[in-house]
Amino acid sequence: MNSWLGFDASTQSLSALLVDDSGNILSEEEVNFGRDLPQYNAPQGFIEGNSEGEFHADPLMWLDALDLCLQRMSEGGADFSSVVGISGAGQQHGTVYLNEDWEKHLSRLSSDKNLAKQIGPCISRATSPIWMDVSTGQECEEIAEKLGGAMEVCRRSGSVPIERFSGPQIRRFAKIDPDAYARTTRIHLVSSFLASVLAGKDAPIDHGDGSGMNLLNLETLTWDEELLEATAPELANKLPDPVLAETVVGPLAPYFQQKYGIPGSAQVVAFTGDNPSSLVGMGAAQPGKVVISLGTSDTFFAAMPEVKTDPNGYGHVFGNPLGGFMSLVCFRNGSLAREKVKEQLGVEWTAFDCEGLQNTPIGNDGDGMIPFFGPEINPRVDFHEPLLFGSEEFQKDPDPNKLVRACLEGQFINMRLQTEWIGAKPEVILLTGGASSNDGIAQTIADVMGIPVDRLATSGSVATGAVLRAARPLGGNFSAIQEHLCSPVDGSRRYPAEGTLPAYQRLAQSFSQALAGKSPRR
Repeated sequence: MNSWLGFDASTQSLSALLVDDSGNILSEEEVNFGRDLPQYNAPQGFIEGNSEGEFHADPLMWLDALDLCLQRMSEGGADFSSVVGISGAGQQHGTVYLNEDWEKHLSRLSSDKNLAKQIGPCISRATSPIWMDVSTGQECEEIAEKLGGAMEVCRRSGSVPIERFSGPQIRRFAKIDPDAYARTTRIHLVSSFLASVLAGKDAPIDHGDGSGMNLLNLETLTWDEELLEATAPELANKLPDPVLAETVVGPLAPYFQQKYGIPGSAQVVAFTGDNPSSLVGMGAAQPGKVVISLGTSDTFFAAMPEVKTDPNGYGHVFGNPLGGFMSLVCFRNGSLAREKVKEQLGVEWTAFDCEGLQNTPIGNDGDGMIPFFGPEINPRVDFHEPLLFGSEEFQKDPDPNKLVRACLEGQFINMRLQTEWIGAKPEVILLTGGASSNDGIAQTIADVMGIPVDRLATSGSVATGAVLRAARPLGGNFSAIQEHLCSPVDGSRRYPAEGTLPAYQRLAQSFSQALAGKSPRR
């Protein structure tokens, strides 16, 4: 039976997943950068720079991790003999800078040496800025000014200029080290860099990851000439071509056949970004499903059949690896807010569960909270503490049970309001992340959104998405793999309670009025 190999190069680790055509997991492995590669002095997978807001990583660390991951799988008995296709994903926005020797070294990889030693001489910038880097505020302003405003950049690329995005990062490099920039002949994303190494040839950038650069025109799906010109000199010549995510880059480089026994006939499919890959890996790449991921920040994903950008510039639009587009809307005050309420009240998580929420009515009698314990990005407002609204009694001396409900309802009313521009009409919400197991939180989302909620059993959705994307263009059993790996937890569905719509319409109106008193942060 054919098998498929998927990689996930995240911030803190590189993992691999080997799956057969029925969706059975044959092998999986993870290399933690801090634990397994301590020589790079990156305990959390990154290095803080000398300037404020700088966060970089050593691209050679990712290559050592790739070697170590495959070595462990091979030594652990993984059977690579039936691998037909390989794909993967990288942390979005990170950039790798390479010199004129890049393609020559790629084509001559020797199994007698490791990858890092052979690719090292090609690196023109010693470290790679990653998605955490926010040192490019000035560059964002400069790009926006050249295009006539941030919303024009959003109209073209799907996002306003964002500090962590690749375009502003490239511009900053060209400004602070113009000589090194001039020596750079190729700029890759983390995803396309790793795909290039596996294929032994210069790989393209897929539309999903390319749309996280502030450089790709979403209407033409080509590099936008004006954005390129506003970003850095000669940039068009330094970027690989943008392509569909299902593009087959070519056969696996002989290095991996000789060293790990992976067939040389295995084809490398274009890598994508971690967020687009996760959409596929959660089984939500077609309209009809949306994903809410509950984490440090809460994130709303949805497939979109056509380009539509956020009129306020808060949300993002990326290419969908399975065709069309996807929205990604991130809320900074996610588990941060829930944990703050829990700590301040001195309660357990049971207060957030169904039994605890039974102490208060749906809609909380009109008493609500704007649950921002710090600056929020959707919408962009500066907060230092939450804002209560509703009855005078609630604002002065709130009941703890009401505060818990107000926090949850406020979070998901805000999410509903900030995602209306997408126009999604889902039949079900797929819930993932640490807090998704809490029935009370899941029920609140179902009630506020008015849509049934399923909990996902998928762990490692990025690598799962990579496996699915490897299989799809190469004749794999996509539907069987998806059904096996992307199914919701049995019995986990929560249905919206009847009669909740009027209460939440009133609460949403009060929420909007309370928020209107805050000045937006631009």
